[in-house]
Amino acid sequence: MYNKEYAMVTINFEETFDPVSIENDFSQMIFNSPQVDGTIRQILVKIDPHPDLYLPNVFNLGFGPPDETGNFHDDIRLKHTENGKVFSTVLFHGLTFLQVNPDLTLGIDGSDDVRATMYHLMFKSNREYLSDFFVGIGVDWYVRVYRDWSYEVDNTGNILSKPKPELFNYERTRHDLYRYYMFQLK
Repeated sequence: MYNKEYAMVTINFEETFDPVSIENDFSQMIFNSPQVDGTIRQILVKIDPHPDLYLPNVFNLGFGPPDETGNFHDDIRLKHTENGKVFSTVLFHGLTFLQVNPDLTLGIDGSDDVRATMYHLMFKSNREYLSDFFVGIGVDWYVRVYRDWSYEVDNTGNILSKPKPELFNYERTRHDLYRYYMFQLK
């Protein structure tokens, strides 16, 4: 089940949280986000190379409360008082990273179906605004099946799946999610 309040998130790069800290290469940033319960939670935004060899020059944009290892928790559900401002801050940081690294592509991956649905609906509901900055790309994966009904495998015998990027299809519903969401500078 998805959360309707996230489907209505409005992205606005004029409404972002100030960074508490930021790396010189823009690979990380921390900001504070007020929560519905009155607390303030730090949010770590982290940009790392995507591990799939079939997605060269793609960096993953992830965020969440920092953990003790220098990474972030992506399995904690927070109740931000300003969802739009949180996601605007994360995407604005991604925009800044891409402006410094225009030959790269950023991707976001919902760690579960709820988050993937949220990203899908955010892309769709903010299409006009985001199209001034980004080209949206959706990625599905495919497995090659040979004529003899065998599958393409890697050198260890595991079935090999390859990414299949396409321009984001805004007609796809939340019931037909991409496996990965990417964006490049316009």
